[in-house]
Amino acid sequence: MTNESIWDITLIGAGIMSATLATFLRELDPDLRIAIFEARHAPAEESSDAWNNAGTGHAALCEVNYTPERKDGSIDIAQALEINVEFDISRQFWSYLLQQGAIESPDAFIHSVPHMTFVCVEDQIDFLRRRHAALTSHFCYHGMQFSQDPGQIAEWAPLVMAGRNPQEQVAATHMRTGSDVDYGALTRLLLEHVGRDDGCKIHYDATITDLERLSDNSWQLRAHDEAHSHYTEHRSRFVYIGAGGGALPLLQKSGIPEGHGYAGFPVSGIWLRCEDDALARRHHAKVYGKAAVGAPPMSVPHLDHRVIDGRHALLFGPFAGASTRFLKHGSLLDLLGSIRWDNIGPMVSVAIDNLQLLEYLAGQVVQSEHHRFAALRSFYPEANHEDWVLQVAGQRVQIIERAPGHKEKGVLKLGTELVNAADHSLVAMLGASPGASTAAYLALEVLASCFPEQLKGPWAEKLKQIIPSYGQSIAQDENLCRQIRASTAAVLGLEET
Repeated sequence: MTNESIWDITLIGAGIMSATLATFLRELDPDLRIAIFEARHAPAEESSDAWNNAGTGHAALCEVNYTPERKDGSIDIAQALEINVEFDISRQFWSYLLQQGAIESPDAFIHSVPHMTFVCVEDQIDFLRRRHAALTSHFCYHGMQFSQDPGQIAEWAPLVMAGRNPQEQVAATHMRTGSDVDYGALTRLLLEHVGRDDGCKIHYDATITDLERLSDNSWQLRAHDEAHSHYTEHRSRFVYIGAGGGALPLLQKSGIPEGHGYAGFPVSGIWLRCEDDALARRHHAKVYGKAAVGAPPMSVPHLDHRVIDGRHALLFGPFAGASTRFLKHGSLLDLLGSIRWDNIGPMVSVAIDNLQLLEYLAGQVVQSEHHRFAALRSFYPEANHEDWVLQVAGQRVQIIERAPGHKEKGVLKLGTELVNAADHSLVAMLGASPGASTAAYLALEVLASCFPEQLKGPWAEKLKQIIPSYGQSIAQDENLCRQIRASTAAVLGLEET
């Protein structure tokens, strides 16, 4: 055992969220001593890596699960609008870094790719029409087009329409301001930037195995050095747990009362992947459909154009699966090891309340390659089996938490949640989508909840330079919205409405 260092800030996990938060903190206070611990030998190898997520640049343009239908038939756009403007925070953050020279070129991680929603069932066509009307009633969605014309849809997405029955009813929305983001590449760029500073040290092959709060409210962390098979100890004034699915076990080890009752519901994923460059260039869009009844939001089917390491590719899926791992490279005992007396009740109640979801996942586990390819052909009728291979996606751990006012009843939450210690010394990020796309927004949430005093001083002024809309609402100010989107589109090389 060696006692290595004392840090101001410790970030557990080297994915997009830790990379984003570290970059913010270095910009706000260059004197901070920051340590990052990553269990893998390189950054972004779990959920953030390009082939482990859809790279949609979630702006709630095409994902129908963010626009649920109310009982009266109207469409609720509140969640979609929140996510839409949260992505504007990311765009401003990236634009600032490009203008400062921290990132050399936007082509290294982001490209314009239109976002579409496609349906071919009568009741879904009616839903999509009403969804389009509800979204475009707000200025944040100006420019979104709706069409039932097969010729128009074929112009937007040729592969989707080629070989389709001409008598089939179809409809689609199209937003040309969408983007494709390689979050693995972006993570590496951000960590290269902060890693150039002597005040920041990134430890790879270093697994945090335990953490304990000390009497002065700082934290003692034990890290296992996988390369040299020994342990090191570190002290830190503040700890951020952003280790993807590995965040829950570390939150439990922290012992903070705010973490009691939380549990995790792991869901694995599989893609179909095509790296035929010519074929990918024919499908310049991300086309989302509607999820099957009982399917989790992460299983909404979509056919995506991807740009990864400068190469064009296609991704279809994801197909959900059941796994007891919390990380792609984790242990089959992860789920069992997370069970505590304070969360077993919520876990059991969620299982009982979500039997339809469990049945869906069981069906996905036994799904054959033939069934997966049939699903692809519902999007791309002329798909050639030889062009596609299976690709294991990143692991997702959805949040289970106690229902308000109940100790034994649980709620399955399908978003991202920050769990803060009351003394602001530790925060953990639980959950999944749309985490990567809203990493900058979530970083601001961490700063607001854990560094309130600093935000009353010079940090606020600096944040205004990094995020020009900081302290204002893009969703409530049309002129601000247009100004921010025009300026970030110019810097990032993206399409404007």
